[in-house]
Amino acid sequence: MNVTPFAKHDALATISIRFLSGLIGKLMHKPLFEGESTLREIFARIVIPNLMIREIDEERFEDDPQEFILSDMEASDTESRRKCSQDLLRAMCRQFEQQTTSICSQHVNQMLTQFATDQSQWKMKDVAIHLMLGISIRAESIQFGVSQVNEGVNIMDFFTRHVLTELQEPNMNVRPMVKATCIKFVGIFRNQFTKEQFGALMPLLIAHLGSPYVVVHTYAAASIEKILTSKVDGPNNTKLSKFAGSDLKPFLGNLFTGLFSIVDNVELNENEYVMKCIMRALNAAKDDLLEIVQIVLEKLTAALALVAKNPKNPQYNHYLFESIAVLIRSVSSKDAAYTSAFEQFLFPPFQHILQMEVVEFTPYVFQVLAQILEFRPEGSGLGQAYASLLPPLLTPALWERKGNIPALSRLLVAYLSKGSAEIVQHKLLLGILGVFQKLIASKSSEAYAFDLLRAIVLSMPQEAFMPQMKDILQILMMRLQQGKTTKYVGLITHFFALFVGKFGSQTFHNQLNLIQPGLGLMIVNQVWVPRLQAAPPTRLEAKTQIIGLTKLLCEAPAILASPNGTEVWSHILSCVLKIIFSPDSHLNALTSEDSDDAEIGYDATFSVLHFATHPVKDPFADVEDASVSFVKSLSQLCASQPGQVTPLIQQCLQSDPKMSVGLENLSQNAGVTLI
Repeated sequence: MNVTPFAKHDALATISIRFLSGLIGKLMHKPLFEGESTLREIFARIVIPNLMIREIDEERFEDDPQEFILSDMEASDTESRRKCSQDLLRAMCRQFEQQTTSICSQHVNQMLTQFATDQSQWKMKDVAIHLMLGISIRAESIQFGVSQVNEGVNIMDFFTRHVLTELQEPNMNVRPMVKATCIKFVGIFRNQFTKEQFGALMPLLIAHLGSPYVVVHTYAAASIEKILTSKVDGPNNTKLSKFAGSDLKPFLGNLFTGLFSIVDNVELNENEYVMKCIMRALNAAKDDLLEIVQIVLEKLTAALALVAKNPKNPQYNHYLFESIAVLIRSVSSKDAAYTSAFEQFLFPPFQHILQMEVVEFTPYVFQVLAQILEFRPEGSGLGQAYASLLPPLLTPALWERKGNIPALSRLLVAYLSKGSAEIVQHKLLLGILGVFQKLIASKSSEAYAFDLLRAIVLSMPQEAFMPQMKDILQILMMRLQQGKTTKYVGLITHFFALFVGKFGSQTFHNQLNLIQPGLGLMIVNQVWVPRLQAAPPTRLEAKTQIIGLTKLLCEAPAILASPNGTEVWSHILSCVLKIIFSPDSHLNALTSEDSDDAEIGYDATFSVLHFATHPVKDPFADVEDASVSFVKSLSQLCASQPGQVTPLIQQCLQSDPKMSVGLENLSQNAGVTLI
């Protein structure tokens, strides 16, 4: 019984081919298929018929290109006969690589000969290329491409003789389906090409952006995007762009012309692959955008105005806002004065989006507004547009929508960072504290409440918020009492370390003791120290903790004088030493590396704009090495209280000789003694 090529039998065909792939791929079934005649029959009766372009495929290619792309793109989850047949070939290669390669090569040569004899037989060439795709790949990933190829296949020779010649054909209306397959071939084997080959391919791919066929210009954009994220090994285990911004520079004008001609065409649907390519190209060309920033921004704002009327494609929308964000970051990081131009262009469409309550876009708008505000020149304040926007942002109704909270919090943090003087002048701090109180009440938003609180402590003048500190701490204590989760304890102890580091140990104790006498020591002993013992901090928080704990140890003689004070002091010291000498703490490092070439896309819960994220700021940037600062402060304490502190240090180190040696080496490097 044969499965017909009709679409109604596609599901049955794909399931059957998948089942066969599973059988062939298992070593236990190898004897069933190892005969050459069996393999040839699989080729003739299953693989080739299901790789062949059907009439319905041609119709989809022209009339429903999105459906065709969805079933044909290697990154798609949608099953198709062709993809399943290629997977079957790979299963055959895993068990019978030499035989499968030999049989497949014979079919490929026959089909290419047929095409060379009669070019109306273009479907044969298309099947031949798909056969090569099936047997050539040993290992690949969607994000990084092919990492291992079949050594029995000369990929580059096949590319030069049969793929490149097709791409060099100037007539876009000739064999468009074969052209699409050839462009897909380039994207799949991007790791196997050299930088010089990319340079030769780039004008050909850009030319295909002008194809009237949606599939062809979409595949061209997708392949260019993949080329721009291709990497080669650099020094010290780093990864470098194979085709960098300097390599792309000669093609920038034609590339953006081709991409935006697709975006500007209102007859075409929103194309997420094209917008993603724009995003990557802007990021790659970051050093060369100043000359074209206005033109690109006009194009992006026009596209934004168009989709805001009826948002349909969330991935397209995400890449559109990422493109705006990468443009802002690239240009404003070189010249902060450009922020005024971005405000001028973007505020009108953004205000329209906020007024019309386009809920799909408001979180994006808040993130980009925060990004522009953060790039404003130092000392320039908020400016009229931002100042007028702040009071409406504090209205409770806006914070009811959970999807807004992460982006709105980020925007308020930016306001606190850049406009503390205006916030004090217009008496808006109480409104911000009202937002903090709302956020801290829920487990889902408590992290954003602490973002606001840290921004207040770091950015606002002390006299503006310190009168409210008792109320703030009371709210924190109530929340701690009601729900002492691991996450909340981590957040509150991080804030305590920051507060002590900025304002000293005595201020910390005084503020908590206003709520209840002895509360400061109780919190340190029952909440702070146990958290550090259970989950030591890393990176920037580790540095913040050491600086705060150093002040607790060295600036608070009241701890040593109080009941159980020496025990608490020893526990704090032990925590500090464990953080310093733990290889996992990555002390003094800001954050883990975050690549601009990471997979970026839409998230239904909350889509963070990768290119709008703000670099993490060190609240104690003046302290170069927190461990050196700690050991110097400890040395001063020992000198000021001879005979009292040194025995406590020795007692703490008795249980861990390695820590004792580590502290001794640290003291020597800092040029101090702990006597």
